[in-house]
This record gives sequence, C-alpha cells and structure tokens, in this order.
Amino acid sequence: MTIDVDRLTERLPGGDAGLIVLLLAILYLAYVVSGVILGFSLRGQLNSIAVLTFFIGVFAMLALALNLHWGYTGLFNIGIVGFMAVGIYVMALFSKPIYQPGSAAQVGGLGLPIIVGMIAGMIAAALLGLVVALPALRLRADYLAIVTIAMSEIVRFTFLSSQFQQFQLFGRRVGFGGGSGVILNYQDPLEAFLSAVGLWNSYLGVVDASQAVVPTNPKPVVDGLVYGGLLLVFVGIYFWLLKRTGESPFGRVLKAIREDEDVANSLGKDTNGFKIKSFMLGCALMGLAGVLWFMGQGAVTPNTFRPRITFFVWIALIIGGAGSNTGSIVGGATFAALLYQGPRYLKNVIEEVLPSASAPSSFGPAVSPLISQGDPLPFVFYTLDSVRQLQLVIMGVVLIWLMHNRPEGMLGHRKETAASIDLSARRARAVADGGDGRTGTGG
Repeated sequence: MTIDVDRLTERLPGGDAGLIVLLLAILYLAYVVSGVILGFSLRGQLNSIAVLTFFIGVFAMLALALNLHWGYTGLFNIGIVGFMAVGIYVMALFSKPIYQPGSAAQVGGLGLPIIVGMIAGMIAAALLGLVVALPALRLRADYLAIVTIAMSEIVRFTFLSSQFQQFQLFGRRVGFGGGSGVILNYQDPLEAFLSAVGLWNSYLGVVDASQAVVPTNPKPVVDGLVYGGLLLVFVGIYFWLLKRTGESPFGRVLKAIREDEDVANSLGKDTNGFKIKSFMLGCALMGLAGVLWFMGQGAVTPNTFRPRITFFVWIALIIGGAGSNTGSIVGGATFAALLYQGPRYLKNVIEEVLPSASAPSSFGPAVSPLISQGDPLPFVFYTLDSVRQLQLVIMGVVLIWLMHNRPEGMLGHRKETAASIDLSARRARAVADGGDGRTGTGG
C-alpha cells in the first residue's frame, strides 16, 4: 500500500509542520508505551523522552545540513563527521578556561564565552569546507565523495596527533589533547544559553518546583528535557534558514546546478562560486550541529568521530527523501527513534514480555536446532538478544529495502515551485477572462 503523503499533508492542519508534529506524537507515544511495558518510573519515562528528543534534534539538524549539499546542490559529501569534529574542538579551544597549573585539565583554552566559541567553531568548519571545496568541487560524484571522507579521516588523525596535544596560542597553554581527548570544563551550556536570554533564575525556579514530580535530584531530568527542547528550536531555525535559502534566487541556482550544471553554466551562472558558497554554509551548519551534540558531554575524543556517524546521517536523509527539508526532519526523527535508539528498547520490551525465553549464548547453538529440527525459536531469541549488536545490519536491510521500494524516501517526489511568487491566482484570473491559462490574454 502506498501512502499519498502530499494529500495527507494537505489535509493536516499546518501542512508540513502538522506532518512533523504528527510523526513526533506517534514516536513519543510509542516510547511512552514502551516505558509502561518496561515498568519505568516517571523519572525513567522523562529520561527516555529527553534522550529521544536529543537524538531527534541532532540527526534532524545534520540531515537538514546534508540536504543543502546533496538535496539542493547535488554535492556528494561523506565527510560530515570531520566538520562536526572541527566545530566542537575549535569551540573547546576558544571557550575552555585558561590553563591553571595543577588543574585536572592538562590543557586550557582562551576563556571566551561559549557563544563566541560556537561561532568560532562554525567559522572554522566553514573555512575547512572552503579549503576542501576549492580543489574538490572541480571533481564530480564519486571523486568528491572520496575527497570528503579522506578529509574527515585527516581531521581525526590530526586531533589524535601528539603534535597538537598541547601548544602555545596567544601566550596560553592550549591543545587538543591527542588520543586522550579534551575535557570540556567550561560553563554549563544550558546555563550559558538561558543566562544569555535572562531566563536562568526562572529556570532554577522551575527546577525547584519540579521536586514535587521528581523528588530526588530533579535537575538532571529537567536539564535533559530542556536541552532537548532547545535542540528542537535549533531544528526549527535550520528549517527556516534552508527553506528561505531554497526559495531564494540563490537556492534556485543551486537546484539548477543539481539538475544539470552545464545548463546552469551556459546561462552565465558561476556554478563553482555557487557550489563553494553552498558547501561552506552546509559545513558551518554541520559544525554547529557537532557543537550542540557534544558540548554537554564533559569530554570529547577524536575516535568518537568515525565515519559511521556520516553514514547514519545519510540514512536519515534517504529515509525522509533528499531535496525536502520536511523530509530531512522526518527522516532524522524516524532514524533516531526506530533505528538508532529503537533496537535497545525493542530488546528490553521483548525480554519483559517473554521473560522465560532464554537466548543461546552463541551463533552455533542458535542455528543448530533450526537446521536439524526445524525449530526457529532459538535463532529468533538469539537474534533478539543480539539486536543491539546487529544494529548496523538492520540499518543496511532498511536501506536496501528503501532503495528497491521507495528510493525517493518517505515523502516521495515533491514538486518544487520555481517562481518566487504564487502564479496560480493569475492563471485562474486569465482563464476567467477568456484566456487559456497560459498567456493571460484572450484566444
């Protein structure tokens, strides 16, 4: 059965926004029901919702940024994680406190506000995008992909290098920590954000009031929920920015480059210049997403930024449908809830529903009854018990299914308006005046 998503969107209040809200409501309801089955307390339910919101936010932001590269401009970037790493490491370099001898952190930073560090991380990711774009955008398709994934690995090994473990910058002892990583001992990011808008004292009042619901140490629970909500605000900002970009003359040129670069070039457009600007903007957004993902984790190490995160983002974009900002959010939310977090919850739910089912400890005892006796249950229980380890296999199966059955993604093919203004009213008026709806004049 094929769902006509465009017709569903037209019927929903709010259009695309209504579709996103409906999907999020379904996903959150599924997690609440899972929590009820697992016997979660209210604190456990709230933590589950906070974690889900966090991953929906980061994957939706990254899918939107990738949509600017691939969906709008046709740039095959599989070095996403490299720009994320540059964003958080440069942010740490700018915003960590100045090194004090005897402190737990072996290196310090420049001691600047977190907001300044975030902006610096975005600028650094954009400049890295420029360095990659200048030679690489002369290449096409697979060659650009090879350059970007090589760049992401170069970034990772650079941060692993002992040469940059510590060094002097503006007379300060700073560094990237090498393989040991960097301790992120700056101001609490949530406090920095809320203090910037004058809401920190009000927030502390909310935390105190929440003790009636979560009696024991409610602040971590409230922090998780509020930070997840803050990430959804950033998703909205990304969506608005890319929607305006796509509807602008700049965005229409990007789409023309995606469809046929030679034609766009023949019309007098500097396609290389447009691609470089698009690439830099997308890289800056990826750097910011990396900052928002890792800035609250206390420490960050280079080996966190392995290529698999890049492929996770690609799967999220493919699920929703490239070229659609709504599809990017839908894909990011679906991936985060069902493929990234879902296997662990599924395993726990099944263990709760079937507590007496014992899974074999290895593959041999699991498959042997299936072959010799035709009994599939040991293999099924073994698979369910190993579902977390089989996560990448599940993702691969889903990706293969999508490629065969719905390569355009969940939202399907969506027509894009080329004009910056709505011409439907003029056409209707022309027909009413006796025209044919094409020229606006009588026949």
